[in-house]
Amino acid sequence: CGCVCVCVCVCAASAFLVFSSPREVREVVKRLPKVGTGAEYDLPQSRSTSLAQPHQLFRRSSVTAKWQRREISNFDYLMYLNTITGRTYNDLNQYPIFPWVLADYSSNILDLDDPSSFRDLSKPVGALNGQRLARLEERLESWEDERIPPFLYGTHYSTMAFVLHWLVRVEPFTTAHIQFHDGVFDQGSRMFNSILQSWNNVCSDSANVKELIPELFYLPEMLTNHNKFYLGRRGACEEGEVIGDVDLPPWADSPQEFIHLHREALESEYVSRNLHHWIDLIFGCKQRGEESVKAKNTFYYLTYQGSIDLDATTDPQLRKGLEDQIRHFGQTPSQLLTEPHPSRHPCCQGEPSGPHPGGFPSRPSPGCRATGHPGHAHSSGPALPLLLPSLLHHLIFLLLVLLC
Repeated sequence: CGCVCVCVCVCAASAFLVFSSPREVREVVKRLPKVGTGAEYDLPQSRSTSLAQPHQLFRRSSVTAKWQRREISNFDYLMYLNTITGRTYNDLNQYPIFPWVLADYSSNILDLDDPSSFRDLSKPVGALNGQRLARLEERLESWEDERIPPFLYGTHYSTMAFVLHWLVRVEPFTTAHIQFHDGVFDQGSRMFNSILQSWNNVCSDSANVKELIPELFYLPEMLTNHNKFYLGRRGACEEGEVIGDVDLPPWADSPQEFIHLHREALESEYVSRNLHHWIDLIFGCKQRGEESVKAKNTFYYLTYQGSIDLDATTDPQLRKGLEDQIRHFGQTPSQLLTEPHPSRHPCCQGEPSGPHPGGFPSRPSPGCRATGHPGHAHSSGPALPLLLPSLLHHLIFLLLVLLC
């Protein structure tokens, strides 16, 4: 939104700094020691690395090749892409973006060997429903506003409101949610209370094309109302059932099992072979321009980086208005590449090495199991530990909320 954020790590301590212009960032980096996240991504820890643009970091790093060879998980690779484009747990307006990967939230058993269990990753959420897309295209054809470029989707797939929607049951996001809604919880009919309902909404509602957040792949606590918050009642009337825990699909007997199977779906062979299509939509060649039009992937113009020069806006009220609009409509990540993202190698050429983040065991994708069968995907595992880095991020955010 015009500000430039830098995360500096020194002696195991982190500081999240926000500057008003790239010029200020360059001046600060020149005075800092050679620190940064370069080594983590096989990049030199240097000032040039710290000042490099996201697409430059992407091209210089070997992480994509490691993902192709299955040396890192899909989860790790998505976090890498989010990180180098500036998405961070420290900014709700630029929170990490993860895809809906499943389309089956009603079966008793989740079959990860069946392609029909999965979402079409080659299409943006707004294009998954043909009837809704036809209505949006009809509006697009009659576009007459000369000041605003035409677009299909007036809402974005990632905003502060959406992050708080998903995490409303977990502090410090509960407090942030209440502050965002002027001191009260949002209406019960708009609360996150069912996985199936959330999926149905993004497949049918013209104003809802939201994607997911990383926590839905490792944080079962976000699905339970441990703190007994009064989140309203289901439906539009006050006589509806009080909202408590999130309703889970029939194939998940507990929040822990849902997260476990949802993570398995993310690491499945179907997703591994198709994830590059989704990356093209969010971070790559189909994010903007002619390719985005062909892919039915166009959003309100202020969501795109560089769509307006805020530094050239001298009127403080106009600048604030533009910044507020950008925060309201969401922010598209920096574009990493203008050609199609490479696909992952077939699973039989190698498997992910090392444990998954969050303590998940490393295992072959369902398509590579020699004796796999649908029932196996429904087996539940032990309660899974939280992802420690995320807890630290959440605690830091709580401190920021309290300080504000």
